[in-house]
Amino acid sequence: MIPHDTISQIFDAARVEEVVADFVSLKRRGSNFTGLCPFHNERTPSFHVSPTKGIYKCFGCGKAGNSVNFVMEHEKFTYPEALRYLAKKYNIEIQEQAETAEQVADKSAREGLMAITDFAAKYFAGQLFNTDEGLSVGVSYFHGRSFSDETIREFQLGYSPDEWDAFSKHAVKNGFSAEMLEKSGLSINKDGKLYDRFRGRVMFPIHSQAGRVIGFGGRIMTSDKTRPKYVNSPESEIYNKSKVLYGISFAKHAIAANDMCFLVEGYTDVISMYRAGVQNVVSSSGTSLTADQIRLIKRYTPNITILYDGDPAGIKASFRGIDMILEQGMNVKVVLFPDGEDPDSFARSRRGAEVQEFIQQNAKDFIHFKIDLLLSETGRDPIKRVTVLKDFIESISLIPDQLTRLAYVKESAYRMQMDETAILNELNKLMRKKYTQKAGATAPEAEEIDNLFAPEPAVQQESFDALSTEDIEREIIRQLLLYGDVEIETNYPDPVTGVPVKNNVKAAGFIINDIKADELDFTNAQYQQIFDTCVNELKNNPDIDYRKLTNHPDNAISGPVIDLIATKYTFSPNWEKRKIRLLQEHEVLDFLIPNSILSFKSKRVRQILKELLEKIKTAESDEVSIDLQKQFMNAKRIANLIDGGQLGRTIV
Repeated sequence: MIPHDTISQIFDAARVEEVVADFVSLKRRGSNFTGLCPFHNERTPSFHVSPTKGIYKCFGCGKAGNSVNFVMEHEKFTYPEALRYLAKKYNIEIQEQAETAEQVADKSAREGLMAITDFAAKYFAGQLFNTDEGLSVGVSYFHGRSFSDETIREFQLGYSPDEWDAFSKHAVKNGFSAEMLEKSGLSINKDGKLYDRFRGRVMFPIHSQAGRVIGFGGRIMTSDKTRPKYVNSPESEIYNKSKVLYGISFAKHAIAANDMCFLVEGYTDVISMYRAGVQNVVSSSGTSLTADQIRLIKRYTPNITILYDGDPAGIKASFRGIDMILEQGMNVKVVLFPDGEDPDSFARSRRGAEVQEFIQQNAKDFIHFKIDLLLSETGRDPIKRVTVLKDFIESISLIPDQLTRLAYVKESAYRMQMDETAILNELNKLMRKKYTQKAGATAPEAEEIDNLFAPEPAVQQESFDALSTEDIEREIIRQLLLYGDVEIETNYPDPVTGVPVKNNVKAAGFIINDIKADELDFTNAQYQQIFDTCVNELKNNPDIDYRKLTNHPDNAISGPVIDLIATKYTFSPNWEKRKIRLLQEHEVLDFLIPNSILSFKSKRVRQILKELLEKIKTAESDEVSIDLQKQFMNAKRIANLIDGGQLGRTIV
């Protein structure tokens, strides 16, 4: 169990913008930051991070929270796991009782799998450096690829001995169950006996964005043709190969800093390029590029450069993956290495500066690259050129930005000596066909497509309740949270003399005392719970610090609080440049806060009036009816005084 003081220390140290920046490329906008939301697919940023408030909020999908919530949501950590992750990031020591292997194994499946993969990574690393077999086979292989011991340790490379069950026995001996070993994919259960999946292989741990080991890739060290050269961990609760990029935990900061991601094919390609100073490099880990992997890169940059070896057949086979990148609205470049070279061999045989210079000089826009490659195979054959053009137009049609599409149409017309209007017509025809298919139409006729853009039938509007206090309750709680410690000036008539009296009071005390004095409740249960929490907080502290509430262990408190204080829009600095000064909200609190409370009271009184009218209609006797009518007239008088701005505190 983590002590409360340590939890507070972690919250104080974990700056939300720093934590989020480990997973999302953020750009400053005023006092806040924006980026593409990591929790849903989007093309324009709706994800906001506020350093001053210590929160994040996506105005697209609604996800919101603090630094701990973000790590929990993004990495699927438990609350203690997220705290430990942040403690490690900020070098905060956690004094808690160490867990035994049995306790670890008894945790949830996900935590257990994480524990096993971490245990395995340490085991394989130990086998590499601490055994004769590891040194003679594994270390020799890595040194042969010019990997230094420092690089080997940085990437946590290892070796699995060429035995049937060496790891499985070691893991069981240390308290891990056969069931969990099988679920992790590290062991294979055959007829009740465990066998190691990775035998006689050098090991490449695969890390999550947060840097935790979630799977492995193993390369065989023998010439046995009956066994595959590479073996990867199977899918598990913690490892989904279509959503993982090898090297992302090492590359993410460099990708964001350079606004560019280099994409290669294999594990050694990543490590060799990283050693050459190209640190913003990742690999799809031997799988075909997926949409999830592309979106993962897009969180950090919209720019991808693919590093290919000199095999045209392999490049053409990857065109579908590149089309998927274009479809995400990203910019794609290609670097083609000389014949017989791949990123790994090229980087190993040259100095880092040469590698970086070669990439910079040979990076070519993918669309131009595709034209050149396809045209080189057509010669002057007009039929083949038309086929190439149609393939090219297919790629252009995937680009979401209209201006970019038009620019490529113009370029392709020039390069292929074709009529620009004809290419544009073909592009429009193809896009109309796609719209038709997307809408589920059965034929491509123009009239059917026109129907796609017909006005939507009118939607029945929800009835508006003029007496609802939901919105004004939300506003009062928001003001209480954001400006509770601000001093405001009130100017209410004295209840006896009627003469206006000025008072300077803290906003929190004013709001709480005014509402409690009239024994008013909020109709929204969440707002009432936050209000009650603020009341208790004010009893023990001079001010209400909303940061304590955003870090509240009860999500029923922290969630709505974060949602309330999150701000999507800020004033543009252009107003100041034009010497136009706009009043900020905190400058008009003397008016806003009393006005909010009066609006709340006004609606509450009218709710009472409505209730009294219903009771009068169904009164059982004249005596009851007369009493209700007196109450109604008194409430009506109070409503009129509130509407006239003549009354602040009222007993209703």
